[in-house]
Amino acid sequence: MRVFTDLKQLPAFRNAVLTIGSFDGVHAGHCRILERVRALAQNHHGESIVLTFEPHPRVALHPDDTSFKLITTSAEKIRLLEQCGVDNVVLVPFTGDFSRLTAQEYVEDFLIRHFQPVCLVIGYDHRFGANRSGDITFLRQYEADGRFSIVEIPAQEVDDMAVSSTKIRKALEVCDISLANRLLGHPFSFAGTVVVGDRIGRTIGFPTANIQVDDPHKLIPPNGIYAARVRVNPADKNRVGAMLYIGRRPTVANSGKVSIEAHLLDFTGELYGKNIEVEVLDFIRADKKLDDLDALRTQIEADKVEILRRLQTRVAVVILNFNTRKHLQTFLPSVVANSPGARIIVADNGSPDDSVAFLQAHYPDVEVLDLKKNHGFAQGYNEALARVESDFYVILNSDVEVCPGWLEPVLAAMQANPKIAIAQPKILAWSEKQRFEYAGAAGGWIDYLGYPFCRGRIFSQNEVDEGQYDTPQECFWAAGAAFFIRAELYHAFGGFDGDYFAHNEEIDLCWRLKRAGYSIWNFPQSVVFHLGGGTLEYENPRKVFLNFRNSLFTLLKNEPAGKLLWLIPARFLLDGLAGVRFFLKGQFRAIWAIVRAHFSFYQNFGHTLRKRREGNRIVESRRIGPNNTRGMYRGSIVFAHYARRIKRFSDLFGGRQ
Repeated sequence: MRVFTDLKQLPAFRNAVLTIGSFDGVHAGHCRILERVRALAQNHHGESIVLTFEPHPRVALHPDDTSFKLITTSAEKIRLLEQCGVDNVVLVPFTGDFSRLTAQEYVEDFLIRHFQPVCLVIGYDHRFGANRSGDITFLRQYEADGRFSIVEIPAQEVDDMAVSSTKIRKALEVCDISLANRLLGHPFSFAGTVVVGDRIGRTIGFPTANIQVDDPHKLIPPNGIYAARVRVNPADKNRVGAMLYIGRRPTVANSGKVSIEAHLLDFTGELYGKNIEVEVLDFIRADKKLDDLDALRTQIEADKVEILRRLQTRVAVVILNFNTRKHLQTFLPSVVANSPGARIIVADNGSPDDSVAFLQAHYPDVEVLDLKKNHGFAQGYNEALARVESDFYVILNSDVEVCPGWLEPVLAAMQANPKIAIAQPKILAWSEKQRFEYAGAAGGWIDYLGYPFCRGRIFSQNEVDEGQYDTPQECFWAAGAAFFIRAELYHAFGGFDGDYFAHNEEIDLCWRLKRAGYSIWNFPQSVVFHLGGGTLEYENPRKVFLNFRNSLFTLLKNEPAGKLLWLIPARFLLDGLAGVRFFLKGQFRAIWAIVRAHFSFYQNFGHTLRKRREGNRIVESRRIGPNNTRGMYRGSIVFAHYARRIKRFSDLFGGRQ
């Protein structure tokens, strides 16, 4: 990424796709905008450019106002923008003269003169020019004249709440760290220099690094004790757990000056003079005055126990492998590079190729579980996860490339809301990165007859990702290609049904949890790319057999008994129509696969009924609320797609998501 601070030194940009804003915090909403900018730049064979301002316009216009605080400094903002993958960042000097440009001068003498954009990507409320007189309506005049095109970005949503820097500041100001981090899509952080303090902490067994934050406009959370992580070396991705104190030290000092101190929990070494970064993870308690140093030591020891508990979220990324060494070679590097703090485990289903030897030779830090034989996808994960202790499992296909920061948004949301049992990222196609991938897309739905589809994919119609589903949304099922689940719930609900072998096992498990009142979510601020069909092509007869049979198993295990009386015969007829479709396409082996699927279903009817009874028992014993049907389409997706010609998910609801 290139960074420019002088407008006179700008190069001639190639087909510039431009977005403009303060980007304070580089939060989840900003990231969605930047994804659009990158995609549009790729489509125009051009460059993505972020225009932001230095200093922040409010700081420049009101330099004596110390009440205004920024979530990110310029250096922090540049680092976060680089993680978003943009090509160029331009820090525009915000001066009095610049602020007095009229809207017309701003567009013609600044934007067009310096950047000659082919496209502007701006927020719905973007204002510019003297007295904020310019808006998107004003820009439309230039679009009409063919000077550049405009893409308007609506308010981005997280948990039905519009994301904004103002809301993040307010969350931080009231110590709601979990909300702030969820809206940000990454932990709130600050950096500072370690300076010499009075060393009282050493006398009670808790030496601290006294941190001096130089930027007077940098937002610092209120006084209190926090769980945190500290990066000692900016070039190092490793972070050390820490106890963070912000306050006036009422027990030991009366100066009234706010002190920022961090006790690193697993670190030895000298810190004086170093610039360290602190990530604030959770609020523990407010500051308070204690009787003496002994009372202070006792309180800090109690704080340490609680902070250690909060920091001990264990995440295991588990990849099931069978004979796909080539996928491990292609996709595992992104998982290793972009999953800091997580255990990475490859469970091998008795691969006849050299997968295990390859891992041992090239990835000694990746744990390998040799399952000795091919248990299939469903039972293979049951066998593997029985050996893995963790708080969260991330079940990941071997043919998935992950992006930087893919774990944090999903895990932060799940940690903040214990009702979320399962979640998935946005899943795009690896071979066509602007298109949703078949397996999961932007969250799985199901229709009233039990046919699955996705936000972004209806049957074989995969939509282009234009940001239309970038709002986190509760869905009905999450894709097994990238499947986040609370480990305790995976085991409590019996995991995947091993009889499925592969396909639909994730829908069955999601459905059982939904019946117990839990929720399933898609968090598109996390993005992965799935090759798809990497182990078995989508219309392979084996896959057709498993999909049709396992779908019937899932209905029998989860639908109400009264509904099953008519649903199973209805599915028999509709599956027959699917057979006609395969006949017209000349796929005769697929027709026989559907026939075999129904025979297998009826042969295993009694066995599946017994599993239904056991599943019902577990659901009732673990119930936290009523049956959750969010993500169920009340009509027929077959009728909507083939009779009404609906090809886009949003069209099912009259254009509304």
